[in-house]
Amino acid sequence: MTDDQLLRYSRHILLDEVGIEGQERVLEAHALIIGAGGLGSPAALYLASAGVGHITLVDDDVVDLTNLQRQIAHTTARVGSPKVQSAAQAMADINPEVQVTALQARVDAAALDSLVRDATVVLDCSDNYATRQAVNAACVRHKKPLVAGAVIQFDGQITVVDPRDAQSPCYACIFPPDAEFEEVRCSTMGVFAPLVGVVGAMQAAEALKLIAGVGQSLAGRLLMLDGRAMEWSTMRVQRHAHCKVCVAR
Repeated sequence: MTDDQLLRYSRHILLDEVGIEGQERVLEAHALIIGAGGLGSPAALYLASAGVGHITLVDDDVVDLTNLQRQIAHTTARVGSPKVQSAAQAMADINPEVQVTALQARVDAAALDSLVRDATVVLDCSDNYATRQAVNAACVRHKKPLVAGAVIQFDGQITVVDPRDAQSPCYACIFPPDAEFEEVRCSTMGVFAPLVGVVGAMQAAEALKLIAGVGQSLAGRLLMLDGRAMEWSTMRVQRHAHCKVCVAR
């Protein structure tokens, strides 16, 4: 670690639980972030500021004026630009040492298979159910830890899937892929802006904990936030005996 790195990351290094060894693990890590919107913005900025050595950011969308109410990686000047390029610029402004791979694409199962295989940790910051299930399946297949978050209106949630632990439930154990539900999006239902910052920052925190080997992750727990009352509740979750995704792993 260089003198500049020791100074830049000194507040993490001062933490007994992290120290130089933990920070070195962060510098060597590769984080895959699916989605560069409301959740992906704070997650990407915090992981870049923390010094995650390689961050791959995937999103097929462009910056729209309606995004700027909550997607803090983007600016008015970058409206119309690909979100991954806009976010990559914001990350470079904070920490030019971080290698950022910006992929403007909507990933399918084949692409996820390759991307997840090469990652240390995966953050699902997407906004649709099908993508969340596909990301979870890829993470289970390659035994890569996944930090999944979601926010709509005044409600947020976050959990960790850790397939390295044979007893850890996957996303499909909590939300079955074949469940019938009404897909809701920010564009039609609205979203309270600061909540995506809260959940996205927590996704970054969980990812860094997993990378550095610090504390206890949210694996086996679904943390839910009621933004109207600003109250958190926790639901314990278990591996589903008949889960079609992780039962055979």
